[in-house]
Amino acid sequence: MKQTVAEQIHDLQKKLTEYAYAYYVKDQPVVDDAYYDQLYQQLVALETAHPEYQTSDSPTQRVGGVVRKGFEKVVHEIPLYSLNDVFSKAEIIAFDQRVQKTLGHAVSYICELKIDGLSISLKYENGRLVRGATRGDGTIGENITDNSKTVKSIPLTLTEPIDIEVRGECYMPKASFIQLNQKREEEGLDIFANPRNAAAGSIRQLDSKVTASRNLSTFLYTLADFGPLHVTNQAEALTHLDDLGFRTNQERAVCSTIDDVWAYIESFHDKRSQLPYEIDGVVIKVNDFSDQNQLGFTVKAPRWAVAYKFPPEEAQTTIEEIEWTVGRTGVVTPTAVMTPVRVAGTTVARASLHNADYIKMKDIRLHDQVVIYKAGDIIPEVAHVIEEARDSASQPYTIPTNCPVCGSELVHLDEEVALRCINPKCPALLKEGISHFVSRDAMNIEGIGPRMIEQFFNHGFVEDVADLYRLTLDQLLTIDKVKEKSATNMLQAIEASKQNSLEKLLFGLGIRHVGVKAAKLLAERFETLTQLSQATVEEILTVATIGPTIADSLVTYFANEEVHELMTELKAAGVNETYLGLKSQDVAEIESAFQGKTVVLTGKLQTYTRDQAKKRIEELGGTITGSVSKKTDLVIAGADAGSKLTKAQALDIPVWTEEEMIAALESKQNE
Repeated sequence: MKQTVAEQIHDLQKKLTEYAYAYYVKDQPVVDDAYYDQLYQQLVALETAHPEYQTSDSPTQRVGGVVRKGFEKVVHEIPLYSLNDVFSKAEIIAFDQRVQKTLGHAVSYICELKIDGLSISLKYENGRLVRGATRGDGTIGENITDNSKTVKSIPLTLTEPIDIEVRGECYMPKASFIQLNQKREEEGLDIFANPRNAAAGSIRQLDSKVTASRNLSTFLYTLADFGPLHVTNQAEALTHLDDLGFRTNQERAVCSTIDDVWAYIESFHDKRSQLPYEIDGVVIKVNDFSDQNQLGFTVKAPRWAVAYKFPPEEAQTTIEEIEWTVGRTGVVTPTAVMTPVRVAGTTVARASLHNADYIKMKDIRLHDQVVIYKAGDIIPEVAHVIEEARDSASQPYTIPTNCPVCGSELVHLDEEVALRCINPKCPALLKEGISHFVSRDAMNIEGIGPRMIEQFFNHGFVEDVADLYRLTLDQLLTIDKVKEKSATNMLQAIEASKQNSLEKLLFGLGIRHVGVKAAKLLAERFETLTQLSQATVEEILTVATIGPTIADSLVTYFANEEVHELMTELKAAGVNETYLGLKSQDVAEIESAFQGKTVVLTGKLQTYTRDQAKKRIEELGGTITGSVSKKTDLVIAGADAGSKLTKAQALDIPVWTEEEMIAALESKQNE
C-alpha cells in the first residue's frame, strides 16, 4: 500500500532518529554515512515541500548529538552551529551566487578539510585550559575536561595569557584506528565502525586513562568569539591559533574564485586516501569576518559557509563464502570472501565481519549482494546488504559452534561479543602465539614467519615457544626448501634472542592487555620475570599508568601452573629474564645532545635501523615522534628525506645528517 506524504515523513524521521541514536549515543552505527545522508536529504526535500508535517523533534531540526548520562552538562553560551551540506559543483555555485547577491560583491573563500571526528570546545582563562566540552546538541554539551587533557595536541597552556574559547575536531588517526580495532578484536570486544566513532567513544570515556591510551589528536579551526585575537579573516585567525600553540590543519587554502574552490575539492578527493586521518569533505567559508557578520546565520547554520560532502567510494559485490580463523587469544573471527571488486583504488576480495553479532545485526548471508566501502579509507567493510536482490530461498547464516581448527566447543566469555576457542592445545592458538613471540616488538627472531612456524608444527618440532630453543640444525634441514645457510641463520637469530631484555620476553608471552609500553614499564619496575610473577594486584598498580585491567590479567596469567612450567623451560634454555635497560631516573640524569629533546627521524638511515636509532636516542633522554611541528627540537634526515625535512626547514628546526647523529651517539658510548 502506497504511503501518504505524512507517513513518509514520519517513517524517515523515525529511522533517522534511531540511526542517530545508534551513532551518536551508542557509538555503534547501523548504517553507513552515505545511506544516512541519502535518507536525510529525502526528509529535507519532503519537509520543505510540505512544512505542515515538519515537527520540532525532526532530525532536520537538530544540530548535533545527545548528552550522555555520566557527564556533567555544559551550556555553550555561544552555540556551536552545524553546516549546511552540499553534494555537487552546482550547489557550490548556487551558494556563491547567494553570497554575492547578499553582499553585492565577489568574495574570497577559505577551503579547509572536513575532518571526520567529534566537535569539541576548549575554554582557556589567562592562557590555561579550564574546560573541555563536546558539542552535544549545539547548546548543551558534555564536560570532558579531564579527557581533553590526555590529548597531546591540546595545549594545557597557551603562548599568550588570554581568555578564549576555541573549537575544532577531535579525531583518531588511521593508524591508531587500525591498532585499536585489532586489539579490541583480539580481546573479543566490539570493534569501531570508523575512526570518527572511535574518536567519539574515546573522548567520552568515564575513565580518562582509557582516553589517554587511544592516541587521539585534534585540529582546531574557529573561536566562539574572535575578538581577543584582533584578526579580520579566517586565514589570519588560523595562523594566530598556530601561534598560540594549537594544532590546525595546514592543508587549507584561500581561493579567489569558485573554480579555485572546485579545483581544491577535486585535488583532495583524489588524495584523501593518502592522508593519515580521515576526511569526508571540504568546508568552504567566506574568508572575511565583516562579510561573515553581514551574511549572518539561519536557525541552525551560518549563511557564510557550507560543507561539501564527498560522494561515497563504494562498490557492489557478492558474498561467496565466510571463513573463520582463530587468533592468538582464541578469538574466532569471520571473514567475508567476496567476488573481487575495485573500491577506493584497490581490488578487494575479503572483508572482516568481526564477530557473530555483526553478522546477525546486518543479516549477512551466503550469496548476498552487498555494498562495501573502506573504513578510514583502508579497511574493507560491508556497508549493508541489498535485500531486494536476495534470493527468496535464502536462509540466515548459521553461526558455527565449534572451533574450525581443533573442533572444540566455542564459548562467549563474560561481556564479550566474540566467540572464543579456549582449548590451550588448539594448534591455531599455539601457532599464533609463536608468531607473536618471534615478532619484531617481541623477541625479534628473524627468518621465522608464519609459513616456517606451520612447517615446524607439521614436522612435530614445536608445540610452544620454549621448543624454539630446542631446534637443531638436522631438524631444520628436513624442512622443504631450507638450506644450511638459512637454517644456520635461524639458529643464530634464536640464540641471539636469548640476550633480549625482559620487556621483549614479557611482551612476547602474549599476556592479555600487556602491550609494548606496559611491558617496558613493568620490566623496569620489577626487574625480573620471577619478581613480576609473584607480584600482587596492589603492587602492580603502583606502576604509573598501569590500571586494574592489566594488573588483574597479569595475576591471572601467572596463577597458571603451565605458565610457571614454561618459565622454567625458558630459563633452562638460557633465555634472559632480567631487565637490561636504563631506568627512567637514570635516563633523566644523562647529559647528552638528545636529553629532553623531541626528535623526528626521516629518510633512509644507512648505519642504524630506524628501531636501533630510536632505542639509542630514547636511552639518552630523547623522545621520538612521527611528525614535525613547532614543538620538534631536532630532525635527523637520512637519504631521500621528504616532506618532514621540508617542513623542518620551513619552521627553522635544526636538521642533522645521519653522520651527526652517529657522532652524538658514539660520543656517549666512548665516555
